[in-house]
Amino acid sequence: MLAWPRYFYSAALYALSPLVGWRIWREQVPTYSRLQRLGFEREPRPEGPLIWLHCASVGEVRAAKPLIEALANAYPHHCLLVTTMTATGAQQVQALTHLSPNLRHRFLPLDFPGSAKRFVHHWQPALAILFETELWPNLLHACAAERIPVAVVNGRLSVRAFARYQRFPRLMTQTLENITWLAAKSAVDAERFKTLGLPAERTQVVGSLKFEITSPDNAWEESERLRRSISQPTGKRPIWVAGSTRDGEECHVLAAHRSLRKMFPEALLILVPRHPPRFDDVAHTCEQAGFAVARRSLNQPVTKDTAVYLGDTLGELGMLYAAGDVAFVGGSLVPLGGHNVVEPASLGRFTLCGPSLENFDDVAAPLIEAGALTPVADAEALGKALMDAFSDPATTAQKGAQGQRVVAEERGALARTLEGLARLL
Repeated sequence: MLAWPRYFYSAALYALSPLVGWRIWREQVPTYSRLQRLGFEREPRPEGPLIWLHCASVGEVRAAKPLIEALANAYPHHCLLVTTMTATGAQQVQALTHLSPNLRHRFLPLDFPGSAKRFVHHWQPALAILFETELWPNLLHACAAERIPVAVVNGRLSVRAFARYQRFPRLMTQTLENITWLAAKSAVDAERFKTLGLPAERTQVVGSLKFEITSPDNAWEESERLRRSISQPTGKRPIWVAGSTRDGEECHVLAAHRSLRKMFPEALLILVPRHPPRFDDVAHTCEQAGFAVARRSLNQPVTKDTAVYLGDTLGELGMLYAAGDVAFVGGSLVPLGGHNVVEPASLGRFTLCGPSLENFDDVAAPLIEAGALTPVADAEALGKALMDAFSDPATTAQKGAQGQRVVAEERGALARTLEGLARLL
């Protein structure tokens, strides 16, 4: 029987089901049954032990890639089920199927009591792993009912999420009772989980898995090939990359690019929007702003007149970061908490971002201190920072190298996480 906090939570979820259903209808891949969202599964469960890892969307899948690869190597006889909420997350997981023949993807069911129970009962994981802040009360209850250990890895609670959860103290205490082990990314996050009701003895601070990011084997080769194809014959064309940009942010990025081209008329912007449904709109925005655009998805050539190269593909952000001299990480000039600043830093690229970094403040701090990451307030400041960076390429390259050093020094969370998961398995 539902305890009353979870009862009211479930009732609210049912009341919002038309809105939730519309969102799920949009977040779909044609080859998947929408019944997965209700916990129904057409295929039988594979034989043998199974590890379930849930990542909300594309950013979490990217950050979890080192963990996914390590689990596939450490437990080759386990099926590794990765769930996501979004279609882009699903596509990102599908791009990782080469890591293991036992890796498969499903959409996470909605957190209705029946859906959660059906999902957990069908898959019967030996271990459930939730990435970062995926605290679903009914799913966690279903795991506890089946005596399945639950680990939260790279556990984090932003200021915003912490404040939101604090409004429901009884529900959160009841939910956190079902977590077996928390691998927190920082002491601050561990303390926030403790405040919400997670016992301290179930918590370990392991560091951030975002520092474990590695480049694909062919990233440098592909980036050099791309750079040669888009540079001027002299090879001196200034190239900067704006990655994971969000709605309302491209106008700031394009304004900064316009300022940069006043000093460096041949400068090229590689623009990589966060969400594929926006690719066409962003291309139109660039053209409306008067920039000549070439689209990667259409294999359009970059000429000397091209001002913006639109990276409208999936799974290539790291390679595109490597093809530039300077990186800007989006989701930060709009109040969305930012995206992964470690990825371009790990590639040795001097990195810029906006002021909104709430989701990455812990990994950003050592990069800022080392001078490898510079926050800017607005489009004007971004344009000036770009002009300064391209006016002194030697110092810019040195800052990029500092970022690479910081990332190398901060690694270690993956080994500590795997050690904790091994105890649960």
